[in-house]
Amino acid sequence: MGRRSRGRRLQQQQRPEDAEDGAEGGGKRGEAGWEGGYPEIVKENKLFEHYYQELKIVPEGEWGQFMDALREPLPATLRITGYKSHAKEILHCLKNKYFKELEDLEVDGQKVEVPQPLSWYPEELAWHTNLSRKILRKSPHLEKFHQFLVSETESGNISRQEAVSMIPPLLLNVRPHHKILDMCAAPGSKTTQLIEMLHADMNVPFPEGFVIANDVDNKRCYLLVHQAKRLSSPCIMVVNHDASSIPRLQIDVDGRKEILFYDRILCDVPCRRCTDDDPSGDGTMRKNIDVWKKWTTLNSLQLHGLQLRIATRGAEQLAEGGRMVYSTCSLNPIEDEAVIASLLEKSEGALELADVSNELPGLKWMPGITQWKVMTKDGQWFTDWDAVPHSRHTQIRPTMFPPKDPEKLQAMHLERCLRILPHHQNTGGFFVAVLVKKSSMPWNKRQPKLQGKSAETRESTQLSPADLTEGKPTDPSKLESPSFTGTGDTEIAHATEDLENNGSKKDGVCGPPPSKKMKLFGFKEDPFVFIPEDDPLFPPIEKFYALDPSFPRMNLLTRTTEGKKRQLYMVSKELRNVLLNNSEKMKVINTGIKVWCRNNSGEEFDCAFRLAQEGIYTLYPFINSRIITVSMEDVKILLTQENPFFRKLSSETYSQAKDLAKGSIVLKYEPDSANPDALQCPIVLCGWRGKASIRTFVPKNERLHYLRMMGLEVLGEKKKEGVILTNESAASTGQPDNDVTEGQRAGEPNSPDAEEANSPDVTAGCDPAGVHPPR
Repeated sequence: MGRRSRGRRLQQQQRPEDAEDGAEGGGKRGEAGWEGGYPEIVKENKLFEHYYQELKIVPEGEWGQFMDALREPLPATLRITGYKSHAKEILHCLKNKYFKELEDLEVDGQKVEVPQPLSWYPEELAWHTNLSRKILRKSPHLEKFHQFLVSETESGNISRQEAVSMIPPLLLNVRPHHKILDMCAAPGSKTTQLIEMLHADMNVPFPEGFVIANDVDNKRCYLLVHQAKRLSSPCIMVVNHDASSIPRLQIDVDGRKEILFYDRILCDVPCRRCTDDDPSGDGTMRKNIDVWKKWTTLNSLQLHGLQLRIATRGAEQLAEGGRMVYSTCSLNPIEDEAVIASLLEKSEGALELADVSNELPGLKWMPGITQWKVMTKDGQWFTDWDAVPHSRHTQIRPTMFPPKDPEKLQAMHLERCLRILPHHQNTGGFFVAVLVKKSSMPWNKRQPKLQGKSAETRESTQLSPADLTEGKPTDPSKLESPSFTGTGDTEIAHATEDLENNGSKKDGVCGPPPSKKMKLFGFKEDPFVFIPEDDPLFPPIEKFYALDPSFPRMNLLTRTTEGKKRQLYMVSKELRNVLLNNSEKMKVINTGIKVWCRNNSGEEFDCAFRLAQEGIYTLYPFINSRIITVSMEDVKILLTQENPFFRKLSSETYSQAKDLAKGSIVLKYEPDSANPDALQCPIVLCGWRGKASIRTFVPKNERLHYLRMMGLEVLGEKKKEGVILTNESAASTGQPDNDVTEGQRAGEPNSPDAEEANSPDVTAGCDPAGVHPPR
């Protein structure tokens, strides 16, 4: 046994049994605290208190409240996804069922606070409570509520997200036509908000806008994919790049290549170094208590340069008139105002801070500060760059200090930045700044064009503006990217177009970039192959489902260049444009939603492909046949029994199904406005019309979601019989119906084929094809 293990064992033995959780200043913890005998982390850091008291970021007289709030656990918060038509039904279910059950409830002697809506979040779609995750998981009184949260989160209808994390997407003011870049997107809670905003109108299956979500960490990209896939959008692409040098992309506009500039950019920069295990920014102290013992100013000093480079890269790729939100989970002005001030200074008027003081009524915040000092990890203060000794120049940079010129400083309006303090609304700490682009960045305007040099040669002749501003010595490893050269944007586009036209890229195939252009980290991704217009695979699908002539068949893709195409995916035409024009420079992890899956025995039917639930809401507007309108009672039966016979369903449903050939079908429920007690949101399900029965192809969590929305409480599942037990079925007399077994004995298939029965559309918790989980 090693020294650390022996130490932990000894501490565990010495710990008193009646220790209490959460005592201020590092009181001991009992069952509700750390397990395994780890030493208690004392929630004190004298250097932290000295630093922030000196900077005066907390209003006078509020320091005690500020520190008390930091020592309290962070309240649990949840957000109802706002773009799905079911959002109002989920909200109704929460308020009238689960929240009411929490009234007058006590857990471990503590009264449970009924969740309250966040006053500044629109339409009561975000809520907070004093229930910790540990209490939610372990209290038997809260078991139903916890199961509800877990299931709805998996279905993409609820996101468990920290309150302050919801602010940046709201301040982006996204519209459905906006092209959006999320520069440091993982784990993806803010990305899902952006996707929701694109789909504000659910009657439009393909918004003109899209989200490109990037992260530098390959493994975290797959977490990002999992989050984004819950929302089933054809307008999201996940890529894997260093945000500070993310490639400038091109799109085809009326036959000519143009640089892609984004209407909105979310720049939620990292608050910890990726190369070590240091905790996140000090705004997260309430949930990451390691910050208490590890906090020094060194983390901010080391991150400042990276954060400035990321923000600069974002500003370059922002369209004129566009909006970029810069945010951190740090309260430190070195990561906050210093980055913004440096970016504004180097932009020479191209950027300005927007006044967003009235955009989120109810949100309490402190204005940005205009004066600050720099402190080393050993407590030494510097008020300006001239006072920094040469030996400290590698650690402290001139961009960390406020501008000396009072007029220039006043013109920046740093007071328009927002700093969220934990004690004002019981949240984490946070910083947000909203920037608007008025013109091109100055280094993108410089002329003349360097004649007689290729684009690649021009790239290597100049330093980045970040290096020039910070006064760094020449570093060959940080040579200029295309966006920093003196060449205009149009010239860059034409030069790159010529290079690509000389290549031998296969039409419609978007594979990973070649290794000589970029190092590939992580897993090797399958290519994205668009279905050719003359592919014989598509006409049978088109005929079987009577697809509308407006169906965008050119947006269909698969993930293989050889063999049978097993899954068909769909992207928006705008993302298709991005994919086809940038495969050489971009590492795409995932894009598109699955709309069709091949049946191994598909040749027995008129169409080899069945519909996939993941993409049914996108596909449904284009389908004109094989649609069965069902009642709410039919939906209950279809979702609780695996293969109900026709006789179990209503006569209206039977009359629609009897003349249909065997194969994939759409089951549509339309709400009855004359019956307010019935479910008031439409439901579209994928099903299979068998010989004498109908089954649904819906993931388990999605089934449970619909059943809850119809007022049923799921009590259990009989896996052998494929029956989901609800409060209604348990109340009925007699044994469960054995229709499934009878149907199988009569030759009724349990599924279109054995393999497809275990596909991601049927089995809960599986990732879509082409998405590899972190290994």
